[in-house]
Amino acid sequence: MSSERAQLVEKVLLRSRELSTETVMFHTAISETRGLSAVESKVLDYLARFGSQTPKELARLSGLTPASVTAMVDRLERKGIVHREPHPDDRRRVLVTLQMKAIESGLHLWDHLVRGMHELCDRYTDDELRTVIGFVEAATALTHESTVKLTGATDG
Repeated sequence: MSSERAQLVEKVLLRSRELSTETVMFHTAISETRGLSAVESKVLDYLARFGSQTPKELARLSGLTPASVTAMVDRLERKGIVHREPHPDDRRRVLVTLQMKAIESGLHLWDHLVRGMHELCDRYTDDELRTVIGFVEAATALTHESTVKLTGATDG
């Protein structure tokens, strides 16, 4: 690897680390504003993106233990943010579902970031955005894979 390439790779790693830290701090601030832990907030994101999930599916997605997921769902249910409902295909299982009114009441907290991200995207061509999307998708998959390795969660 050339010296210039090594420097570029190091810069990508550093900037990714900085973005990760700032993202965690932003999500922590949002979570605290809403009376949630950062982990609770991110599990709610899984529900927002993937729809209702069983506790087992939430454990698989998050790498949390089933007992931790159960305790967290209990807390979120007491806060009125999720509710449990019978699984349509198997009455012995439950689905954890978002209470959309509770989620909608916090959407304004994202306004500055979302508006800024749209403005940031305006600086790039479509091809450059496709490159960024590909990089972020691959980095996300690698990060998830690393979480699975650390937690011993199964991904299937």
